[in-house]
Amino acid sequence: MLLSDLTLIDRPSPNNDARGADAAIDMLVLHYTGMDSTDAAVERLCDPDAAVSAHYLIDDQGAVYRLVPESRRAWHAGVSSWAGDTDINDRSIGIELANPGHQLGYRPFPDAQMSALEHLALDILSRQPIPTRRVVGHSDIAPARKQDPGEFFDWRRLAAKGIGLWPAPTARLRPRPALCRGSSGVEVAAAQSALAAYGYGLAPSGHYDQATVDVVAAFQRHFRPRTVDGAFDVATEALLKALLAMIL
Repeated sequence: MLLSDLTLIDRPSPNNDARGADAAIDMLVLHYTGMDSTDAAVERLCDPDAAVSAHYLIDDQGAVYRLVPESRRAWHAGVSSWAGDTDINDRSIGIELANPGHQLGYRPFPDAQMSALEHLALDILSRQPIPTRRVVGHSDIAPARKQDPGEFFDWRRLAAKGIGLWPAPTARLRPRPALCRGSSGVEVAAAQSALAAYGYGLAPSGHYDQATVDVVAAFQRHFRPRTVDGAFDVATEALLKALLAMIL
């Protein structure tokens, strides 16, 4: 399927502004709408009073709404960070997927929606220099605030098409108790440093605080969705090590 084969609906949103003069588009951020219908989501993303938007929205049938030109800055990321960058809106393209989300009846993403996302994302990546490690979810860049696109989202499927990364752990790690809230010491600091090296906004304090729980849960939601508990166990560590080996 080519991008031209998709159902494209132009619905310009007024909620955008100019990118910074030195801004380079080098991130793709995926979201779910968290609303009970596509129509409601489109209305909100086009409502000046809401002051939120995205470049694209894909409904559950695979139709793509074009809301903000890629050359403009959409307002989708909010307070967020990745790999030391904090103005994520300035350097990213945001795609919303119609889905009620965790508050309204979270559900898997239909094949038609995922297929449309694949083709849209590949078209974007063919035009924008976005590294694979910088294809992220909203929960990756704002782990204390967001859960989307969530544990039902098929990141492995996207990575198989060259959209983002998916780890294949090979190292056999020494069994140990999971690090969790209340843990402290050099092992905690090493885990925090490794998560920060991949891109998560986490300072290596050596204390397993709420910020660490949130980041580990976001990492698991992306790369180990069968168990999202915020504890840094050996399986989570192996996935992180495999990812770092892919980028460093």
